[in-house]
This record gives sequence, structure tokens and C-alpha cells, in this order.
Amino acid sequence: MNRNYMTLDRTERLAAVLDLLAESGQIEVDDIIRSLGVSAATARRDLDTLAAQQLLTRTRGGAIGQSVAYDLPLRYKREQNAPQKLLIARAASALVARGAVVGLCGGTTSTAIAGVLGARADIMEASPHATLTVVTNALNIAAQLAMRPQIKTVVTGGVVHSRSYELVGPYSDAVLQQVRMDIAFIGVNGIDPQVGPTVNDEREAAVNSLMAARASRAMIVADSSKIGRIAFAGLGELHRFDGLITDDGITPKQQAAFADQGLEVIVAS
Repeated sequence: MNRNYMTLDRTERLAAVLDLLAESGQIEVDDIIRSLGVSAATARRDLDTLAAQQLLTRTRGGAIGQSVAYDLPLRYKREQNAPQKLLIARAASALVARGAVVGLCGGTTSTAIAGVLGARADIMEASPHATLTVVTNALNIAAQLAMRPQIKTVVTGGVVHSRSYELVGPYSDAVLQQVRMDIAFIGVNGIDPQVGPTVNDEREAAVNSLMAARASRAMIVADSSKIGRIAFAGLGELHRFDGLITDDGITPKQQAAFADQGLEVIVAS
């Protein structure tokens, strides 16, 4: 990175430390000093802060990543793999017909999908009726779409998950049980051909699973860095989902493994 720390605010610096950690799974204080130009005291303080948030595990002289996929606050994740997520969002949008009812769970990939849908000319053209209906349990997505009167936005109830801005719990279930969606896009923290899709929180898993079940077509959306990763809570077996939209970082071997499980793979490019 070689950026002087004086040009970064604290949040940006913490995100940069996490990016460095993601490259190799472990990091030393000297790595942070060299890459970000900070003092040893600042580097150690940043590692302690991230450890307190359970985003890494401190070691003598540095830190290691968690053994399973962990849940970064949305503000840290927004820029990770952003080009791939935009490609995935465009591929997802291509599956959505004007007038459809779309389910969007939380997460940065779903947020990208909302942005692409909200910019489509056929959806944004003036109409006396809604040109798209979006059902979401994510407060940030609802706020993003609320400025677009052509899109009818339905928000589930629930308790706010502070890291992902998602609404979870039985109130969310009560709304989802009353609606049907044409297609739902389900973001995950990990997806494995044998284990299936997983997320970091069991409450999010419950809402996401129900959203998938209430849709005629349920598509997992995940950039290729999520493939082979296993997070804490499962969303069910792969046969419950219709397909996976990912980027061209997926390997032929991985594609074949998903095909063996009957899952359609759409590679966004």
C-alpha cells in the first residue's frame, strides 16, 4: 500500500489492516508498519481494536485470521472485491424482468444488486404503477431504494443486526410468510459444494433461508473468494437453491463440483 497513515482516518486504517491480513491469513506488526507507515504503538493498538471486535486473533507480535469466515462490519466490507460484485450485480439484474417481485437479503453483493436495479432505464421510466417490487430485510438497501418512487420497497420487521444492517428474528419471519417473490438473491459468507451456503449468524441464516423458500427462484450471489469457505450457520442443502452467480475467479474444478450437486453456475463477466 505504501500510503502514509496521516492520509487515512482510523476506519480506513483498520480496513487496510484487515486487507493485509486477508492476503496471507496472518500479519506481523512490522508488516503494518512497513505497509501503512504507522508507528509500532499504532499498529499494536489497531490489532487490539480488531481483536476486541473478534475480527482477528492476536498473536505475539501480530495476528492471524479466524479459522472460519467471519463477519466484517459492512463499512469494512464495502470495497472488498468491488469490481467482481458489480459484475455479479449486473448478471443478477439480467435475470429480473420489469414488474417482478425481487427478494434481497443484506450484504454488500445484494447492495450492489439494488444499485444496478435502481439504475435500470426500464425500471426508472415514469409509470403510474410500480415497475419493480423489492422485498428486503436490509435497512441500508431499503434506504437506498426509498428515493426511487418507481420501486415499491417492502421491508420486513425484526431486530437490527448492527454489523450487517439486516433485520432478523420472528418479526421478519411473519412478513416473509405472507409474501411470494419471483426471484430472491441470497448473499452468503461461504459456499461449499458439500456443505452448501453458510453465513456467520444463525439469525441471518434463518431469514435468508425463508426468503429463498418464498421465492420461485432462489439464486446465491457470492464472489469467488467465498467459494470453499465455511461459515457458522447453514442455509440448507444446495438442492434448495436454483443457482449460483459468481465471478470468473471460480475454477473449472469448483464449477464441476457444483454441477455434480445439480446447481447452475452463472459466471459474471
